[in-house]
Parts: sequence; structure tokens; C-alpha cells
Amino acid sequence: MNIAYVAIKNLKRKLARTWLLFAIVAVVSCTLFTATLFLKSINNALKIGTYRLGADILVVPESAAAKAQAALLSGEPTQFLMDRSVLDRVRKVEGVKAATPQLFIKPTSFTCCFNVDVFLVAFDPDTDFTVKPWLEKNLNRKLGINEIITGRSVPVIIGDMIPFFGTNFRVAGTMEPTGMDFFDRAVFMSLDAAYKMAEDSKTKAVQPIEIGRDKISTVLVQVNDDITPDRVAVRIEYAISGVKALVSDRVISTVRNQLSGLIHAIIIISIVLWFIVLLIMAFAFYMIVNERRREIGLLRAMGANKNHISAILLIEASLLSAGGGASGVVFGFGLLMSFKNLMLHYLKLPYLFPSAAELAVLISGAIVFSLATGLLSALLPSLAILKMEPYEAIRREE
Repeated sequence: MNIAYVAIKNLKRKLARTWLLFAIVAVVSCTLFTATLFLKSINNALKIGTYRLGADILVVPESAAAKAQAALLSGEPTQFLMDRSVLDRVRKVEGVKAATPQLFIKPTSFTCCFNVDVFLVAFDPDTDFTVKPWLEKNLNRKLGINEIITGRSVPVIIGDMIPFFGTNFRVAGTMEPTGMDFFDRAVFMSLDAAYKMAEDSKTKAVQPIEIGRDKISTVLVQVNDDITPDRVAVRIEYAISGVKALVSDRVISTVRNQLSGLIHAIIIISIVLWFIVLLIMAFAFYMIVNERRREIGLLRAMGANKNHISAILLIEASLLSAGGGASGVVFGFGLLMSFKNLMLHYLKLPYLFPSAAELAVLISGAIVFSLATGLLSALLPSLAILKMEPYEAIRREE
């Protein structure tokens, strides 16, 4: 007897019920897979973005703290200035291992032909630890005075000439994606190039920019290994009035705390939803067993043993749950891709899609979970079959 063939024929007999159970499993699979993939992508971006930043603390003007956090988390272009003397004062604070300046500039336009919301970031090639490691690894030379490095989300290719405030810059390289718009939508240039661009803008640009060489936007700080960034941040704010020391881990942890509440809510909803689905499917399979008592008795009388009958029910459950799980994954993936940008726009969160290997693990996990749910729901009914005697099953239907 072909057990799989019998199981498929049984599913076709009650198409309405089959499709209903299939849809229930698909909904659960879709919900769990989509939520897990979305949260995984955000965590990837936070992890890689924090590593790329390379700084334990960002020192910014006290009045610009909110702007700095928004720029770091969502890549929102911003511009604020403070005196360059802050850099030397930060370096003298106990516990500071290294410090480097950066200058943030919000461009009025990207090219002559279209506007793109990018973020200009100028760095010091001699002391930088954010962009310099990438340059040493990929470009293997210093950045020229009229050269820039772009984030992956900026629609340019290497060799393109891009004008900023009347000065043309050549794209020397494109950084790998991080999922954080602070890097992916940024355009990096040297501080000397930024100061020269500002000076030349008075005669070259329609809208000149006023930035003196004694101005910077932030100081990125690395602390000694034997002290916590929080303690150094307190010392910086105590020693230098008018500044705010933002601990990068604390800024990122704010997002993680927001995600933590979301994760807990998703876990609770998922458990409740899974338990409901388990009960529905278990009840459905109990109904199936009761409907087929006479049929089961006849099959037993014709020579089928208890394991054959139990296997038929388990195969039905496996086909329903695996098929529903796979369909839910496909639908969830399409749903996430369709509404991802809209969700990120309102949530203002970084996002980096998992690698192919991580995605394969998530897909496999969702399908295995769906399969386990189906098999568990059919387990008790299948055990009931093992206790059923052929004559008794036939007589009960008479």
C-alpha cells in the first residue's frame, strides 16, 4: 500500500478543510518569519554600524545632542558647529585613548540634475579611525583633495564627478553596506577638502557655505581599556562646558531597548497564536480520525497494520504544515520587501538584510517549526488510532 498516495487522496477529499488548515499554518509561519527577519536585520545593522563607527563616545555641542543622535541612528543630514579647541581639551581628559574630529555638512543639492538626501562627513586622515581603516584596506592610499568616498546607498559609481557647493569631487570608492544611513547615505571627504570647498563656495556656489577652519562638528573618542566609556563621558562633560558626550553603546542601547519591548510583545503574541493553531489543528485531526473510523477499520481488516494507519495521518499533517510553512515564508518575504522602506521611514531605524547563509537558516527554521507544529497536533490522534481495533471501528459506524 502506498501510504503517501492514500494521504494525498485523503487531503483532496475535504478540500475546504485542507485549505483552511493550510492557510492557518501559513499565517503563523508568515508572522513569525517576517517578525524574526525584520528584527534580525535591525540587529545586524546596529552591530555592524557600531563596529564601523569605531568610537566609544561622540562629543557634540550640548544644543545639538538630539541632532547628533538622529544623524547616527537614521542618517538624517544635519549641520552644527563647535570650536576646534574642544578637540585638544578632550584629548587631555583622563581615560581618553584617541580622539579625532569630524565635520558634518548638509548639502543643498547633490548634482545639477537631481536631488538626493546625502550627508557630507569630513574627517581628519591623520587621526581618523572610522574611514581610515577602510581606505588602508581598499584604496591603499590617502584620499585626494578633490576625492570622496561614498556610502553604498548613494547612486554613483567609482570615477563619477559630483559637485558640492561649486566644487567637483571624484568618487574614489564606495563603502560596503552597513544598514545604517549614517554611513550608507554619507559622502566622506577630508577636512582640508571640506574647508577648501567652503572657501571656494563664496565665488563658485549659488548658495555659499560659511565654515571656518577653526570649526568642527564632533569629536569621536576611543577610551582606554581599563575604564568605562560612561565614566570618561562624565569627565568630558565636567571638564568642558557646553558639550554633550554621547556614549555610542548607550545610543544604540536606546534602540535595543525599544526593540526589546517589541520583541517581548511578538514573543507573547506568537506563543498565544501558536497555541491556538495547535489546538485548532489537533481538533481538526481528531475530527478526521472520528470521520474515518469505519474506513480505518476496513483498512486494518484488509491487512494494514497500526503503524500504516498512523503514518497516513502523520503524512497528512506533514504535507499541510510543510506546505503551509513554505507558503507563509514566501508570502512573508514578499510582504516585508514591499513595506520595508515604509516601516523604516516611520520607525527611523537602521536595517541590514541578513546574509544568504543567515537567511537560509531563518527559512529552514520557519519551515521546521511549522512541520513540528503539524506533527505535534497529529500526534495524539495518531496514538488514538493505535488503540483502535478493526471490528470495533467498523461496528461503531453502523
